[in-house]
Amino acid sequence: MADFRLKEGYDIPLIGEPADSVSAAPRPSTLALKPSEFRGVKIRLLVDEGDVVKAGSPLGCVKNREQQIFTAPMAGTVKAVVRGARRTLMEIIIKPDEASDAVSFRQHDAVAISGLSRDIVLEQLLKSGLFNVFQQRPFGNVADPGVTPRSIFVSAFDTAPLAADTALIVRGNEAAFQAGLDVASRLASGKVHLSVDGRRFDLPKAFSEANNVELHRFSGPHPAGCVGVQIHHIDPIKHRRDVVWTTTVQGLILIGRLFLEGRYVPDITIALSGSAVTAPQHYRTVVGANIASITNGNVEHGELRYISGDVLTGTTSTPDGHLNMKPSTLTVIPEATESEFLGWALPGFGRLSKYRTYPSAVLGGKKFAPDTKLNGGHRAFVATGYYEQVLPMDIYPMYLLKSILAQDFDEMEGLGILEVTEEEFALCEYACPSKVNVQQIIRDGLDLVEYDG
Repeated sequence: MADFRLKEGYDIPLIGEPADSVSAAPRPSTLALKPSEFRGVKIRLLVDEGDVVKAGSPLGCVKNREQQIFTAPMAGTVKAVVRGARRTLMEIIIKPDEASDAVSFRQHDAVAISGLSRDIVLEQLLKSGLFNVFQQRPFGNVADPGVTPRSIFVSAFDTAPLAADTALIVRGNEAAFQAGLDVASRLASGKVHLSVDGRRFDLPKAFSEANNVELHRFSGPHPAGCVGVQIHHIDPIKHRRDVVWTTTVQGLILIGRLFLEGRYVPDITIALSGSAVTAPQHYRTVVGANIASITNGNVEHGELRYISGDVLTGTTSTPDGHLNMKPSTLTVIPEATESEFLGWALPGFGRLSKYRTYPSAVLGGKKFAPDTKLNGGHRAFVATGYYEQVLPMDIYPMYLLKSILAQDFDEMEGLGILEVTEEEFALCEYACPSKVNVQQIIRDGLDLVEYDG
């Protein structure tokens, strides 16, 4: 077991941590598949409004890779197909019915899974739609089944602000998680790397005693739990053809249930957190559930921002929106709607700052409830050294960002663009005194290298 102790980073002290308990959320009135969250592919619709579907029925497929499909999490009726600009497919909304009809897949004995061939495993994952829980690096796209990764990386802990506790997610799902690891071990030419929280001494046995993996311990503040940081320290990506896959604990549990039970079981655990939540806690719900089924009666009144994911990397949603498939956190915080009179001149005892901008920086142990204000406008993009303080990777973040803005392809690759996605740079954006949209710059750079480099 390798032990990595990271010093760079920052744990943002926010109010609204979810309680160490799991409650059952009400049955969702609608659920949705969001093709827009699967980066790097274009999806062709296979259903129409009014069609009746089973759990595991195809809803769409990847253009030019028709064997790679996206399926319904639950049985029901296709209520709406939502399209955006240029008829981009945004959501397929399903109204679930009382029946639990599900497409049948081949059921496997737990012991036999680790002996299955890659072709058998891949075929079942593609037919069920659960292959899409894997992401591919470099570029952070949905995985390509035509590519064999050299390794698969799984982060068994999340250091993002107010994130879900993976120990609660895996509780009661130990057999399914191990089966998911066994399946993943059949897909890569090399190892499955499982990274655990080195700061915890009460690791679930599902993590500490996992089979068919190489175990690593990471200690340190956020972003120590980001899988890209872990890849960088364990076995870094060297060039664009050096492909690895990543997935989540929740994704492996879904896969494990598929192989053990022979059907798509969409049950997941998510954390409802944030300072605008009355009683932050974990909930059992289903993939793509409508947000109102989780938040109803448990959020404050007023203007709120609903975020599918954490406050650094999540996507903005609405009270009548739906959960994304991948994040295990739903965050709700106050929405800033009014400017603050002479805010710059106030002492700022209740205002969060990583640096000594306000007296609050020296109040150890205090947690804050920030809203969505930027607290300043765009400023000159100058070297400050702040990025290096929060990014535990051996790269030069400022120079990488400037090489992207200059569209210097050789410089981008030399400075490590292939090793990162937006997730690793999210804390840099938070700490940026210039208010630069760092994550968007990184995504623009990745797209430039992928399509034009």
